[in-house]
Amino acid sequence: MTQAFPVLQTSRFLLRHIVDQDIGRIFRGLSHPRVTAYYGISYDSVEAAQAQLDWYRELLEQQTGIWWGICKKELPEELIGACGFYAWDRDNRNTDMGYWLLPEHWGAGCMQESLHAILGHAFQQMSLHRVEAEVEPDNLPSSRLLHRLGFQREGRRRQCEWKNGRFVDLEYYSLLADELK
Repeated sequence: MTQAFPVLQTSRFLLRHIVDQDIGRIFRGLSHPRVTAYYGISYDSVEAAQAQLDWYRELLEQQTGIWWGICKKELPEELIGACGFYAWDRDNRNTDMGYWLLPEHWGAGCMQESLHAILGHAFQQMSLHRVEAEVEPDNLPSSRLLHRLGFQREGRRRQCEWKNGRFVDLEYYSLLADELK
């Protein structure tokens, strides 16, 4: 990546570049059964979680996405989650969005505040027109979060993903540039 990483701030959070020193926190989040229940991947060791860190780096290098580490402003070195974009389609000005947060921070508005910041960046600095998100139907907190941000449910793809030995449905949501609340 040739440009400086776009550090974002909200009233409570610093959204920063994810670095090698974050591997322990990434493993902690993406090995936690409550976090990974609806997340597409999980890791059983710190060494295995290196794949996620490598993926974040590859998105930047290939300019196909960008993920931010979420930290409290007063603890900028302590990752509590991550959020970002992948599958950036520059021709059609859209991308997919993903996110995860350690359970001890759930229910406090952390992700809503963080996603609002990255969505503003997506529509203003990245010149995106559309952001998409996929959610398993049973993940009601994530669906409610997307609705609060202004996302519209577009429909359900039935049994489109193989996960934990079975096919699962996915709900599809989208937000257009002029719909961000």
